[in-house]
Amino acid sequence: MFEDDDRSYAVVRNDEEQYSLWPVDRDLPPGWTAVGVTGTKAECLDHIRVVWTDLRPLSLRDRRTA
Repeated sequence: MFEDDDRSYAVVRNDEEQYSLWPVDRDLPPGWTAVGVTGTKAECLDHIRVVWTDLRPLSLRDRRTA
């Protein structure tokens, strides 16, 4: 399913601020929210590379700053 580079995808994020991509023609899995960016697989992955600069889950980042 995710090997299809010509399919349209959406960038999604979970409550831990972890990103992924998901086919736009499928229902989102529980716990994930679309962030408003759609496009080809490459376009979505490029966006994720720009915005997801700290790969640690939010709960871990919060513990280190508290």
